[in-house]
Amino acid sequence: MRKKSTKRKITLVEIAKVADVSAITVSRALRNPESVSQKLRERIQQVVDELGYVPDPAASALASARTDVIGVLIPSVTNNVFADVLRGIYSEAENASYRVQTGNTRYSLLEEERLLRVFLSQRPVGLIVTGIDQSSAARAQLLKADCPVVQIMEIGDKPVDMMVGFSHFDGAFTAARHLVDCGYRRIAFLGARMDPRTQRRLEGFSQCLDRAGLFDPRLIVTTPKASTVTLGCELLSELLARAPDADAVFCNNDDLALGVLFECQRRQISVPADMGICGFNDLEMMAVANPSITSIKTFREDMGRKAMEMLLSNIGGRAVEPPVIDLGYELIKRQSTQRAG
Repeated sequence: MRKKSTKRKITLVEIAKVADVSAITVSRALRNPESVSQKLRERIQQVVDELGYVPDPAASALASARTDVIGVLIPSVTNNVFADVLRGIYSEAENASYRVQTGNTRYSLLEEERLLRVFLSQRPVGLIVTGIDQSSAARAQLLKADCPVVQIMEIGDKPVDMMVGFSHFDGAFTAARHLVDCGYRRIAFLGARMDPRTQRRLEGFSQCLDRAGLFDPRLIVTTPKASTVTLGCELLSELLARAPDADAVFCNNDDLALGVLFECQRRQISVPADMGICGFNDLEMMAVANPSITSIKTFREDMGRKAMEMLLSNIGGRAVEPPVIDLGYELIKRQSTQRAG
């Protein structure tokens, strides 16, 4: 009888832990060395040699059997912001030989975990996921995924693999600084949904006003409800009931900002003389409102396009450098904050 081997097999996850990279990166470096930098390739190879890792040919053959699916997880299919992101994704993918499948997490961490299990069971060639605040279970799934992953809409210091987005904190800080510079002093924050990206906007806003000596917690009005124009009207009404001297608002998105404008007009509050308004994302309606509304412009379609470009490059064996791309944002100044004097 042949003696049974008791030597334990080393896994990609173990190699990744020692090399301080993701399992995705280890897999890519071993199967397609040209897809990672030489420095990273050498680091991973050193760990492989030290641990004595031996690839399993049968497992490798099975793992190479991939579908032509690129999975995309977004939190909403009705929000114009994500419609723009999808437009960019599809425009870049239309000439590639892959199918884009979209999953709607509905801002639920549990639903995101479930959809990731579904997508990964289909052995996709790549994944695009929204945000950087996955649950520990979801992040573990992504780290073990044997395909390239791009996180979108934000940037952070611990990417699963690749990342393209911008700083919501910095964008909100810039908006608040603009309102201060325009001479407003009782500046409020109106926020809906309060997902992690909105919370970072609130942090940026609060830090800016705190530094200016203008922060007042009574001027923070938030709700877990989904954002709508009608909700913007309601939140301004709530703000004025508790702080009638408020003279400006930063809204965490443009739907709320438009609602604030309508409510100001209904109450005959002059914009921008008696109330300044700034939104976030710079949707089309901000430019055509009367008065036009100042907003933080985010490059959503470019984000979707760049995420797909990064995936396709990686799938094609080309190294993606840098793996984290900050697309930034732009303050678009309009009539709603152009206070005379």
